[in-house]
Amino acid sequence: MAFISFSCKKKEIYETLTPLQKIEIQFKRQLWEASLALDSLNKIESLEKKKEWYLKARNFFKMCEPILAFTDTGNYNYLNQPNILKIKEEDFTDIKIDEPQGFQVIEEMLFSEEKLEHPILKKNVVFTSNRLKLIHKNLTLGFLKEHHVLWILRDAINRVALTGITGFDSPVLSNSLEDSKMVYLSLKEIITIYEPQFRNKQIYQNWIKQFDATISFLSDKNFDSFNRYNFIKEHTHTALILWNQTVKDWEVVFPFKQPINYEVNNLFDNKTFNINFFTDQKGNPLEDEKVQLGKLLFEDKSLSYNKSISCATCHKQELYFTDGLVKSPGTSRNSPTLFYAALQKGFFHDKRTGSLEGQIIDVVNNPNEFHLSLNDLEKRVMEKEDYVVAFKKIYKKEIDNHIIRNAIASYIMSLNPFNSKFDLNMQGKENTLTESEINGFNLFMGKAKCATCHFAPLFNGLVPVSFKESELELIGVPKTKDTLIVTIDEDLGRYEIYKTEERKYFFKTPTIRNIEKTAPYMHNGVYTSLEEIVDFYNRGGGIGLGIPLENQTLPFDSLHLSNKEKKDLVLFMKTLTDSY
Repeated sequence: MAFISFSCKKKEIYETLTPLQKIEIQFKRQLWEASLALDSLNKIESLEKKKEWYLKARNFFKMCEPILAFTDTGNYNYLNQPNILKIKEEDFTDIKIDEPQGFQVIEEMLFSEEKLEHPILKKNVVFTSNRLKLIHKNLTLGFLKEHHVLWILRDAINRVALTGITGFDSPVLSNSLEDSKMVYLSLKEIITIYEPQFRNKQIYQNWIKQFDATISFLSDKNFDSFNRYNFIKEHTHTALILWNQTVKDWEVVFPFKQPINYEVNNLFDNKTFNINFFTDQKGNPLEDEKVQLGKLLFEDKSLSYNKSISCATCHKQELYFTDGLVKSPGTSRNSPTLFYAALQKGFFHDKRTGSLEGQIIDVVNNPNEFHLSLNDLEKRVMEKEDYVVAFKKIYKKEIDNHIIRNAIASYIMSLNPFNSKFDLNMQGKENTLTESEINGFNLFMGKAKCATCHFAPLFNGLVPVSFKESELELIGVPKTKDTLIVTIDEDLGRYEIYKTEERKYFFKTPTIRNIEKTAPYMHNGVYTSLEEIVDFYNRGGGIGLGIPLENQTLPFDSLHLSNKEKKDLVLFMKTLTDSY
């Protein structure tokens, strides 16, 4: 729809351009067309016509997405941000709260059932159109190299699979499949432009064949019934195989590693993520001796003030690294699992620390937990000759609190097995998922809107594909199970860190991997079964239960899930239980 047509003379000139110059022309044309469509939206009064122009603008924007999201993340996020307050808490003196702008805001104004306020709509449309024009004027792609082009392709493929098909950025209209189709049309154009780069022409032909199949699969599909399980297995993973073949064919060497390892062809594998992206440790944090040393420290009660507790007290291996209690002793919150804990950006329920090592400091210093200083921690470790010898051998230095925390963090970083029934089926090692379990995954990733906060493949709040931010959400967790007299739990969550009023009751989105084994649930342990959890979300969270919450981020309308759909969701979640 957005491919360029030329006169004969211009076509001759176009053919002399480099692939990158051709891509820039295409990209800028799409930006311009998106802005013009928004301008047209503002010029007409008919609501139906406004909707048509919005969809045209959205299609052009989605065709821009692969390149824009990579080359100008700030502007991409601005144009595609959710219709909720944007809160940045850098420190106690630099807290910024911004009203949202962009496509999602316009979409909610045009397609929601609430009364349309034309002046506010017009203002948002003008802002969005002007931002597109500004990008069109200033952004060039001359700095891109071949490895950047490959990054753009892979990011877009993964983004569609992990957020694009979920309704993440089309919460009202659920236009996700059409959006994803536009992205794939854009990727096909990029590969077509780079055809001369392929030494092995069969790889190029396979790309075209796969793109056509994927675009067809995304066409004319109902959002609720779309088979996301098949899409990821048959389209995303096939595209990743072709991507790796292309890397070899183009003889590209990447200057540094990314969050997802380059060689992976599967997003649900223990080799998918580059663990070094999630730590400041040097070398291999998963070195066997380092992990085993960390495990000893993790289970050592002598590292607490009265030598009565260890990390393992609240994170018991037999309970999937939880303690099975409503609230852990010495704390006011439920103990989360440590499985996959390393694969996030932010720790504790309120995300008050940014690293595993920082989390350990908090536990050591907490008077209700270890109640030691870091100097005392060093002394306790140095009292044992076995530790002195082990640290000297592994770290080639004397013991200090930094490498103590480093070793414990290494052990926690080793707890990412990816060997659940669901993973093994995604990896092609089993074909054991039932129809109900697959339907549960498709519901999770679609109609039930679970995956718009619990992002696959980690099923936590770490946002693909940059994997730089773990989201905080306000879902309105009640104090008790009582659905007749409902009150919000008094824990203010993130608010207690910076005292930002708009952050009251916000908590970090945890992983649901191994959720079958980690009851009770929520930060206050209020729910004890998966059926209760599904019911809470189906009702619309806190607001759905009747709690007045101005800033709830969870959609508060009923999901209208049938009893069978609720059951299938639970069955899917149980397939995420690891064996260890």
